[in-house]
Amino acid sequence: MKTKTLKISEIEKDWWIADAESQILGRLASKIAQILRGKHKVNFVPHMDNGDCVVVINAEKIMVTGKKEEKKSYFRHTGYPGGVKTTSLALLRRTYPERIIENAVKGMLPHNKLGRRMLKHLKIYVGTDHPHSAQTPKTLEM
Repeated sequence: MKTKTLKISEIEKDWWIADAESQILGRLASKIAQILRGKHKVNFVPHMDNGDCVVVINAEKIMVTGKKEEKKSYFRHTGYPGGVKTTSLALLRRTYPERIIENAVKGMLPHNKLGRRMLKHLKIYVGTDHPHSAQTPKTLEM
């Protein structure tokens, strides 16, 4: 029996909507990463982008456990000597709350061109309004 190879023309992308209100960050991010990767589909292949699109609303209401609100920090480097910048979770929640979910999901996707392409199918919004109602997204149950 031969294994059927998936073609690009056969890929169908569905749209999902996830409400981040009162959800734990890591559990929500792992479910979103699984859908973006396409592992929930029968025709999953690891070398192709056959995942679905995910819309996340209420990004500012995501929850973390323990003392992560004060102690968790995000690191980045400017590229210059001594250019390490740190940002706490509390400051990131006040300024750019959508980046909290984006960073968590990005760490769970492949760290290559394919992962960057998959991350483009993630749309994160503060509040309940989003411009993707024409795609009729299905509700993602957690």
